[in-house]
Amino acid sequence: MPAARADAKRKRSVKTIRALARGVQVLRRLQQSGGMSLNDLYRATSLPKATLLRILLTLENEGLVWQRIVDDAFLASHSLHDNLVGSEEEARLAELASPLLEALTTKIRWPSVVAVPRLTHMEVIEATAPRSYFHHIELGPVGFQINMLLSATGRAYLAFCPDEEREAALDRLRHSQRSGDKMAHDRRWIDDVLATTRARGFAARDPRFGGNFDLTRRDYDDGRDSLAVPIMLNRRVVGCVNVTWIRRVMSQAKIVREFLDDVKAAAAKLAAQVEGSGTP
Repeated sequence: MPAARADAKRKRSVKTIRALARGVQVLRRLQQSGGMSLNDLYRATSLPKATLLRILLTLENEGLVWQRIVDDAFLASHSLHDNLVGSEEEARLAELASPLLEALTTKIRWPSVVAVPRLTHMEVIEATAPRSYFHHIELGPVGFQINMLLSATGRAYLAFCPDEEREAALDRLRHSQRSGDKMAHDRRWIDDVLATTRARGFAARDPRFGGNFDLTRRDYDDGRDSLAVPIMLNRRVVGCVNVTWIRRVMSQAKIVREFLDDVKAAAAKLAAQVEGSGTP
């Protein structure tokens, strides 16, 4: 019997592994998407939710998928890819950040985010509000834009990024038409704020900032305060870790005294993991 015919006959006689086929189906769905909820997968695959949960847990234990905290979406792990560029680098950063932020939030109870720089703002890529003791403090969602000059997160980036990168960012902000960016024209104020941030080793919200990108606290006040530290990879700031709390519950001084070291440790550990993974 010719080898090709014998091989085809042998393949017909061997049974496939149904559970493995289902797992591959789910993994392919996740790779083709930007993240899917359990309900999304149920609608896309028609597999029972109990089956999907077993598949997802198995894939997660094998390091093939992970679950984002901010919206509980499941995503394919970027350990499946050899070369990461652009948005894939940030997805890998979010994947590495997720368990570290969750551990930080469990310890300090206040919610946290990781945000990355864009041309004229910071953008949230992961947030732990749903897992926080103070879960009613909404942070995010993924893609949420944060003011670069007035927020703790933006200031942490500007204060610690390379000089040329900072100057380019400030030049873009000076050409912005958004009211929330108008302080970009006050260079003395910017230099003072960033010098203070570097001296402290962390960034704080501007007292006039109430959480809205363009409105001052007089017109919009979320009742919160924040601090942030950079995620440093060599001289680059690949993102920032932010912690947010309710002003009437805790003072900034107490947060700094009790939790700043934990926030810095989380950022340092994340930077080490990013460097070890070869990304960004």
